[in-house]
Amino acid sequence: MEKNYTYEYKYAKAKKRIEKIKGFYIHLLVTIVLIPFLIFINLRFVPQFHWFWFPIMGMSIGLFFHWFGAFGFDKLGFGKDWEEKKIKEYLDNN
Repeated sequence: MEKNYTYEYKYAKAKKRIEKIKGFYIHLLVTIVLIPFLIFINLRFVPQFHWFWFPIMGMSIGLFFHWFGAFGFDKLGFGKDWEEKKIKEYLDNN
């Protein structure tokens, strides 16, 4: 019974993680499609003022936080195993 509970817990956790990653990629796709559209609209109708930079900055900041929420410290090298690797590295060198 304990083994089944552990598997279900890990499965639910993995599914939640995959949903976060999927959400990030959808956000990335929307950003990639929307930015050129905003640039076109801006340069076509109001070429004197380049306001498209403001939504680009906002969307980029939002995309960064979404990336960080989906991948977190793992992509930066500070995942769960980081501390153990550093301890082992330190013990091996000394």
